[in-house]
Amino acid sequence: MVSTEDKKTGVIDEILPRTSSLIRPPVANVSQVAVVFATENPRPNLLIIDKFIAACEESGLEILICINKTDLNAGKEYEEIYQRAGFEVIPLSATEKINIKTLKDKLKDKITVFAGNSGVGKSSLLNSVFGEEFFRTGEVSEKVERGRHTTRHSELLPLPFGGYIIDTPGFSSFDIAKIPPEDLHLYFRDFALFDTRCKFPDCSHTVEKGCSVLEALQKGEIEKTRHENYTYLYNELKNIKKW
Repeated sequence: MVSTEDKKTGVIDEILPRTSSLIRPPVANVSQVAVVFATENPRPNLLIIDKFIAACEESGLEILICINKTDLNAGKEYEEIYQRAGFEVIPLSATEKINIKTLKDKLKDKITVFAGNSGVGKSSLLNSVFGEEFFRTGEVSEKVERGRHTTRHSELLPLPFGGYIIDTPGFSSFDIAKIPPEDLHLYFRDFALFDTRCKFPDCSHTVEKGCSVLEALQKGEIEKTRHENYTYLYNELKNIKKW
């Protein structure tokens, strides 16, 4: 008789309730998402980052911003954007082992999914966290500044100091179509101090006169890139709903 272990198969003992989920990367019941991007090689696409953050916010997940490759470029402007928006930000370098202990402390006893474009160094960071060459890494194409996919599927792995991580294939697009355009502002936490003060209760925070979000933007209290990306995503969702 061949045992289940010999066959490398598993048995479902229990189905637990789903507390959180993302469509892309396809994961559920995680504690937090580490949104990873590089200061350069490849250059960060803040629209994609903000789109993914909105999806995580809508799912009620804790968000940790991990800025890698600070040995190539300190990336202080990106650190400031997301700190001012209300996120915890860790500047990192997998190559120089910068702030790896800080990252470990944030991962301890949590289930964390690592997500970001290919080539930003997710696998290199995780190798530093594990202290060994656990994950396969690749190079970034100089021609298109895109990483080659080295992670082929999502996998849950225990951390030696407590907790779990999920390394995911790099993504370049995903769907937030389930978010109604009028609710998008709820998932831009940096708007929260201002969006309840608007003249109109259904304000889109894009063009309206008397919009307190736009006033905060003009005063420098909201980062320009964050509002630009919000406006782009709002119009994108609005057009989807039309059709």
